[in-house]
Amino acid sequence: MEENQYSFQQLNPKKASKSIRKLLRQKWLVVVFALILTGLGAALTGVLFKSGIHEMEVYRKELLANFPVWIVLPTLGSAGGLISGIIINKGSPAAGGSGVTHIMAFLRHRKVPMGLRVGIVKLIAGIIAIGSGFPLGPEGPAVQMGGSVAWKMAQWLKAPIAFRRVIVAAGGGAGIAAIFSAPIGGFIYAIEELLNSARPVVLLLVVVTTFSADSWANIIQGNGFQDIPKYPQLESFKFIPIDIGYLIILGVVIGVLAELYCKYVLAMQRKGNHWFKNKSVLRLTISGLVLGIFYSFLPETFHHVGDLKDLLVTGNANSTLALGTFLILFFSTGLAAASGAPGGLFFPMLILGGCIGSALGTFLEILTGHIPSSYIFAGMGAFVAACSRTPITAMFLAFAMTKELIILKPLLITCITSFLIARIFSQHSIYERQIDMELNEKNLFNKTSSTKLEETSLIHHSLIKH
Repeated sequence: MEENQYSFQQLNPKKASKSIRKLLRQKWLVVVFALILTGLGAALTGVLFKSGIHEMEVYRKELLANFPVWIVLPTLGSAGGLISGIIINKGSPAAGGSGVTHIMAFLRHRKVPMGLRVGIVKLIAGIIAIGSGFPLGPEGPAVQMGGSVAWKMAQWLKAPIAFRRVIVAAGGGAGIAAIFSAPIGGFIYAIEELLNSARPVVLLLVVVTTFSADSWANIIQGNGFQDIPKYPQLESFKFIPIDIGYLIILGVVIGVLAELYCKYVLAMQRKGNHWFKNKSVLRLTISGLVLGIFYSFLPETFHHVGDLKDLLVTGNANSTLALGTFLILFFSTGLAAASGAPGGLFFPMLILGGCIGSALGTFLEILTGHIPSSYIFAGMGAFVAACSRTPITAMFLAFAMTKELIILKPLLITCITSFLIARIFSQHSIYERQIDMELNEKNLFNKTSSTKLEETSLIHHSLIKH
């Protein structure tokens, strides 16, 4: 077989927990070693992913400095889409898309391709696609790559079914921890979104893997074990009682906008599936060309999406730039996601939420003369919480940018508020709806194929009869 596949029956939680404890008693040293190796694998792939994207962006900036933007961006976009599409198509079709849905489908007892080949293809194709201009983030591929490494470790251990499920979720959380330098965020994400479980033995396994991934990532990048804030100029946050009302308002606004974003991304994916069907290479190539042409008409500020986040969190983006960035990313990331490019949505979600926090904050400050100093970060967390339906994970991902404990309170308020507002429209996250959409389309395709086969058979028998 081209790739390893693994499926399992849904287990009784008590039996699953018992089988994991039995494995820990019999092979505890091997299990710990496997968890640490999983963390190392997730950290290594995460660091390689970020480094590769950075090198591609440097190369893109050099080209933009020497050639017209209307040549560079469309050419790079279409070439990147073509190359990544061919790599995915020839190497491992399962490496397309965000990667989060892939791991979630596996953990929801569906048969999906797993193994190191999927992770390696995801790594290479993701670097090329995102580096060539697809406005997506590295966290989705990191989740899939971490889960793929973990699956290989479980296979090596010949572990029971329950443990394989846990270690794959832990590997996915380790990917988040390595990308965002957020071990708590990765830990909570594995429990909150991937596993939907909080048994003590499961928590122990996941926390070892996610925290080791963050430590390995720091070592590989030369940071040692110090947790250094990325934005040291943002060291002071004030939080007063009146801020609660403002933060709830922000959470309500973002909850509505985030649900609109989810519906838009899903609608774009349906259109892409309808137009291109299984022509993934053509789909990625055309999408890259369209995105390149679109961004070539925009001011230079928008040519490097990663730089926009830094402008937002440092408070150097005015309301016009914030609203412009929101509109541009709202529509362009939907197109990028619909293309099947190997990239995640967490990064765009963070920027979209920060844009709303910045723009709404400016408006309220003009109107009332006051605004919470944490509004931008609160907006970032709130948008992720509303789209992914993981408020605690979102809170810790936004917290990881500042390492300031005082920001946790405003983050919790906005994340919970946006989460509750979004749940009014739908109980399911964007990833769960993507999985359901893919399953429904697959069933519809199988049903249509079966109907056509029956019709052909009837015609054949009718011709023989006559």
